[in-house]
Amino acid sequence: MIGLAFVAWLAFGFFGIQAAFIDNEVNESGPIFNNSVEAQDEIAATDEFVEAMDEANENLTETDESMEDMEEDMPGEIVTLVSGDFAGLSRYNIVGQAKVLNDGTEQRFLRFENFSSDNGPDLKVYLRADNGDFVSLGPLKGNIGDQNYEIPADVDLDVFNTVDIWCERFGVGFGLAPLA
Repeated sequence: MIGLAFVAWLAFGFFGIQAAFIDNEVNESGPIFNNSVEAQDEIAATDEFVEAMDEANENLTETDESMEDMEEDMPGEIVTLVSGDFAGLSRYNIVGQAKVLNDGTEQRFLRFENFSSDNGPDLKVYLRADNGDFVSLGPLKGNIGDQNYEIPADVDLDVFNTVDIWCERFGVGFGLAPLA
């Protein structure tokens, strides 16, 4: 009886095999960049910003040149830098698309769209290089649904060019999405 209780604790408490039977669905909207229009709208709502703009407007002589300078400082539209389709490894099923999004600044996000994967314990999102090096973007937020992960500015996507869903606890790859 004690042996059976130990095995049950080991399976569920330590290894977390119950995660393989439970779906975790997320549905994040597109990422919000620090310099995005949405972030600027939030800043514009503050009293400090309004006061600063009033002060600046008093000192600003409106010319075509100054307006062009202001427009150049505004972030661009969000574009897809690279993307790839997920494929499962071994006996695991994964579908969906991985996209790296950018708004013209240094900030980049990895976005999963139409994503669905078998679930498991301790799943992580990695950007992996051909030589096996990797950068962790954190735990998988959910095994179903759209989700975003910020990519550190110093990560070279020419080197770290594959998204890897990895079960850290068992050292098993669930699926890959090569980015091109």
